[in-house]
Amino acid sequence: MDGLSGGMDGLSGDMDGLSASREGAAASARILLPGRAEPLEIGTPGWAASYPPPASRRVYAAAHVAARPTPGGPVIDWESTLRFRDHLWAHGFGVAEAMDTAQRGMGLSWEQARELIARSAARAGARNTAERDRAERDRAAGNAASGASAARDGGGSHGGGSHGGGSHRGGSHGGGSHRGGSHGGAGGGAASSVLACGVGTDQLPAGDSHPLGEIIRAYEEQLALVRSHKAGVILMASRALAATARGPRDYLEVYGALLKQADQPVILHWLGEAFDPALRGYWGGADFGAAAATVLELAERHGDKVDGIKLSVLDESQEVWLRRRLPRGVRLYTGDDFNYAALIRGDERGHSDALLGTFAAIAAPAAAALHALDAGDVAGYDAAMTPTIPLSRLIFEQPTFCYKTGVAFLAWLNGLQPHFVMLGGLERRRTAGHLIGVFELAARAGALAHPALAVGRMNEFLAAAA
Repeated sequence: MDGLSGGMDGLSGDMDGLSASREGAAASARILLPGRAEPLEIGTPGWAASYPPPASRRVYAAAHVAARPTPGGPVIDWESTLRFRDHLWAHGFGVAEAMDTAQRGMGLSWEQARELIARSAARAGARNTAERDRAERDRAAGNAASGASAARDGGGSHGGGSHGGGSHRGGSHGGGSHRGGSHGGAGGGAASSVLACGVGTDQLPAGDSHPLGEIIRAYEEQLALVRSHKAGVILMASRALAATARGPRDYLEVYGALLKQADQPVILHWLGEAFDPALRGYWGGADFGAAAATVLELAERHGDKVDGIKLSVLDESQEVWLRRRLPRGVRLYTGDDFNYAALIRGDERGHSDALLGTFAAIAAPAAAALHALDAGDVAGYDAAMTPTIPLSRLIFEQPTFCYKTGVAFLAWLNGLQPHFVMLGGLERRRTAGHLIGVFELAARAGALAHPALAVGRMNEFLAAAA
């Protein structure tokens, strides 16, 4: 079981999607994992089925792409891919779309990313419309009930004024009204809270040398696409720019040209070389301090166009150092999948917001933790979030860029996609032993929503990997 054999291709489970999830949701389950002396007992975690968007932190989950096997190789499973975004939205997360987690540059082409952005924007828009309609129905029902009560009391004006039916229901219900206000759907200035999409230069041929003007035009093409769908913008790190730039001035020129065109504040994506070795030396600095100086200069020059910096360098002290030096109003979105719990919790001098691939793997416990934090329950936050840390650190262990395999594996175990298949066969990039560890730590973290389903699929995985 040193690796995944060819027999893993098309691993699908004997149950499918959400129907399978419902069947597996009823009870606890147990499984004897290889090399373990005792069976692992997995209880139903008990998280809520959905959570409102956090009020005290802005959080995005970077979503993966589900795939299905075909005779010609894996292709995108669009139904499962979009259903996974519904799952993240239901737990209160904004979706960071077409990012590294979606295999951008590791199996997902720019042509596929274009379609992914369009489909997700349409899904976000439809969801927002449905929530607005639901809120309107709730308000109408509340007004009708209030009016009927007032009529019975014989004092319509007095009853309506003191009862407050329509207004109260609309405000406290939380469904359409709350989510519409926080997430903002796919349209309007608040769009970035529900869907923000990666803008890069991956349509340029890899391996070629590209002048700065060509790199700017590639960014502009993708920027125009994302803006046309009224989604938020995440300016991704560019392999082409990393290969071409000769120092900080080149980065300031490229990003400055793009920020001048932004019609709403954008997120700047700083992806460390652990996630993509081709990005070594990004921002024109040989070390973190030099690179950070370029980022800070950019934020100072264009602060009104920068919503925040998404930092993925897996170093808590460096993130705190940068966070404390950002201009007022510029957020630090942690991309630290090792130390996110402490960084989001923060200290007396501030906290990080979050844009994390690991949230796609731990959506339910993370949502519960953030809900507790909103209520001022730090102990509750720690109780829900802390057990997820060993799981996340295993998923993101070196080679870190293979973490997408763990995200897809947990989505399959949780019934959110029918196949454990990835574009380019990336599911084979982690060993069976690694994924057994992921299963075990997910159980301890409360990240297996439906124990019987998860155990059934894990047994199938073990049989195929034997």
